[in-house]
Amino acid sequence: TQPTVDGPSKKDLRGGRGAPQNIIPASTGAAKAVTLVLPELKGKLTGMAFRVPTADVSAVDLTFRTEKATSYKEICAA
Repeated sequence: TQPTVDGPSKKDLRGGRGAPQNIIPASTGAAKAVTLVLPELKGKLTGMAFRVPTADVSAVDLTFRTEKATSYKEICAA
C-alpha cells in the first residue's frame, strides 16, 4: 500500500518521491492473481501498476484484442 504522503522508501527509491509531484511506475501481482482465477488467460495477460498523486484510489485497465469483429453489445451478452 502507498501512504497518502510518501516518505523515504528503503525498498524502491522511486517510491519515496513526493506524492503530489509524480506518477511512479511500480510492480504488481494483479496479472498473476487473475491467471490463478482464470487459468485460460495464462500467457495472454500482462499487468502494470503506477502510483498516482491522489488520496486512496484503485484502477483497472482491461485491453484486449478479439479474434473476430464484434460489438460492445455482443461482449456484454457473452
